[in-house]
Amino acid sequence: MLGFSMSPLLAIEKPHLPRPTLREFLSDAGPQEIGNGLVALIFSASGPIAVILAAAASGNLTPDETSSWILGAFLGNGLLTLFLTYLYRSPQAYFWTIPGTVLAGDALTHLSFGEVVGAYLATAVVVFLLGWTGLIGRIMAVLPPTIVMAMVAGIFLRFGLDLITAATGDPLIALPMIILFVVLSMMPKIAAVAPPVAMAAVVGTVVAILSGALGSGILDNGVIATPVFITPVFSFAAMTELVIPLAITVVIVQNGQGIAVLSAAGHKPAVNLAAAASGLVSIPMAFIGNVTSCLTGPTNALIVSGPNKERHYAAAMVTAIGAVCVGLVSPAFVGFMLAMPVSFVATLAGIAMFTPLKNAFVAGFSGAFSTGALVCFLVTVSEISLLGISAPFWGIVFGCLLAWLLDPKPGKAKSTTSQPTGKLVPSEKK
Repeated sequence: MLGFSMSPLLAIEKPHLPRPTLREFLSDAGPQEIGNGLVALIFSASGPIAVILAAAASGNLTPDETSSWILGAFLGNGLLTLFLTYLYRSPQAYFWTIPGTVLAGDALTHLSFGEVVGAYLATAVVVFLLGWTGLIGRIMAVLPPTIVMAMVAGIFLRFGLDLITAATGDPLIALPMIILFVVLSMMPKIAAVAPPVAMAAVVGTVVAILSGALGSGILDNGVIATPVFITPVFSFAAMTELVIPLAITVVIVQNGQGIAVLSAAGHKPAVNLAAAASGLVSIPMAFIGNVTSCLTGPTNALIVSGPNKERHYAAAMVTAIGAVCVGLVSPAFVGFMLAMPVSFVATLAGIAMFTPLKNAFVAGFSGAFSTGALVCFLVTVSEISLLGISAPFWGIVFGCLLAWLLDPKPGKAKSTTSQPTGKLVPSEKK
């Protein structure tokens, strides 16, 4: 009995690096890290915010309820990101699940906000228990990394395609940003003090303002956010519609992306911790309307895009500090981002995701289970939805199935291709 009660404690991965001092953080937060951290923040406060606004509109939420939702999304997740990144000295950015927000928006068309919040709370408990017991860690350990990275490539692909659309549809905004990004990327010494993506964001903002493309109504919803308490309602309809799809989306799809991205960058992300933290922080935030948190893929990809792995934590802390500030003034900040041209957001996201997208393709298709990886990629890109669960999850399911049926097993392939041809040389004996 004692062993069983202690096992959850043992399932949560322990920090293996010393916590950074304030002096170390200030030293490691160079222009590259600050730039990457701010770009990751801008990314999170642009396109993903539009998904929240669309979901809120589906449920006819009041401006105060919508502002409260966004407050929780940034303030709560920012504090969680800051604390865990500091504690583990490793980047791990938590924000909200975008597919889960889409599910919530669909549910709000026929369920009350209180019923949806009740489902948020139930999902948070399920996700927490999956991490606390270590079950999700065992599940993720058997998933082939190439198939998971193929899923990430399929999700990131749209950012590259949107970049092409923005460049051809609004060249006045997009082309100066792309050209500056390319030029600075060709000059590493200058890029070290003037990060290409951050500078492209500045140029795009200036062009948008000078060309009159910046929209109005930035301060229509005020400046300071105020939390609104939502009374949860635990209805059978909401539980059956939302809890299982939301839980799968968070622990497999969203956290799977984050784990894969951080692992590809050379970090050792804590799988069980990610699920337990996502569930635990989602409980209080649900009461102010926020959807379940997750270890986000795209934002972490932007954070770890810098060349110095040991400084990635500083970029994550910059994102976290910025998220806390955005949460406090979310109405004004979100109003500004939504007033920017759509092409600005698409271009910024596209150039920011350029390297992560390339790395995802390389990691997804350069190892074992290439057939399964291709199937996973195609299903993910198709954006199908089955049983209320989005395409990335089914990409992993069908990818693993086809890999098991069609791809040679790594061990078998190795033994087939390495038949003995003679005596081992001394280096091989070692």
